[in-house]
Amino acid sequence: MTAASLMRRLRLTGADLDGIERAVREAERRTDGEIAVAAIPRSDDYSFHELFASVMLGLAASAAALLARDQVLALLDRAFWHVEPWVPALVHGLVGFAVTALAFLLANVPAIDRLIVPRRARSRAVRDRALRHFVESGVYATRNGTGILLFVSYLEREVHVVADRSVAAEVPQSEWDALAGLVAAGIKKGKAAEALRDAVLRAGDLLAARFPASRDNPNELSNALAILEANS
Repeated sequence: MTAASLMRRLRLTGADLDGIERAVREAERRTDGEIAVAAIPRSDDYSFHELFASVMLGLAASAAALLARDQVLALLDRAFWHVEPWVPALVHGLVGFAVTALAFLLANVPAIDRLIVPRRARSRAVRDRALRHFVESGVYATRNGTGILLFVSYLEREVHVVADRSVAAEVPQSEWDALAGLVAAGIKKGKAAEALRDAVLRAGDLLAARFPASRDNPNELSNALAILEANS
């Protein structure tokens, strides 16, 4: 899934992106905190889980073909004058390989990935990718340690909020988890833009209550929603 297709899945338009950016700008006017927002199609390729599930399915198909050995031999006898002894074994192997290959291709469908990848593994991948972007985008390096990252990972259907040290000391993580839950619920309803704008403004309220805007209040981070590539 590309960044453009992610925008389509989230039903985001150029006007929506402008609205989210304005919401960030408005929220940050009231606080010394900094708010970053990012979305990514998927936080990992989950290749190990996809390959493992595909191989297991291929082995199961091969075993099923072996159990149906008599029926396979009957089909081969009807199709050919003479069947070499090694042909049934080749058929079983080809069945297993074909099912493995097809299953691996289908495993790239998001709905199937969500079925074969354990929820704990998906959540860990989203958390790790969010922390990586937290560092790469400079949210961790704000002047007073008052940055937060609102991170959306589409395939996993998860939203994480990562708060820097000063914010974490003042705002319980449960507040950010509740905020993330509201964003996830909004995306599920097809209202990603509205959910993200509301979340940004709510985050601004939480930050303003602890870190009100001082006279010197520079804008340290980009206000735009960052649309990340899946493999970036």
